[in-house]
Amino acid sequence: MPDAQDLFDAARDAMTRCYAPYSRFPVGAALRTTDGRVFSGANIEVASYPEGWCAETTMLGHYIMAGGGEIAEIAVVAERMDRITPCGGCRQRLAEFSRPDTKLHLCDQTGVVETVTMAEILPFGFRADLLK
Repeated sequence: MPDAQDLFDAARDAMTRCYAPYSRFPVGAALRTTDGRVFSGANIEVASYPEGWCAETTMLGHYIMAGGGEIAEIAVVAERMDRITPCGGCRQRLAEFSRPDTKLHLCDQTGVVETVTMAEILPFGFRADLLK
């Protein structure tokens, strides 16, 4: 598995494509599947704020449309915030498609500053198996 630098680069590149005219808070995210594919996304806002998409949501849309797979790691970066973390809703979305031990890289403008697991960032998330 490559180091997280290329995943950070993909998230940072996605961030440059965001559409955030209202919050002016660009965010980018990227994930890597265990077979090495990388999917990225940026936040997209609309005038009926806050009905836009977070970067993680956009990233997951690309990932799902390409067939999904097991997620090995995720990186998130914001232009104006060091060590950005996914919002609560995105933590749940990410947990839906990853495992508790999936790595989540929290980034600043230069690279990864901290790595946590999904279990650490969302210890009491909803579990799909309880809905059956």
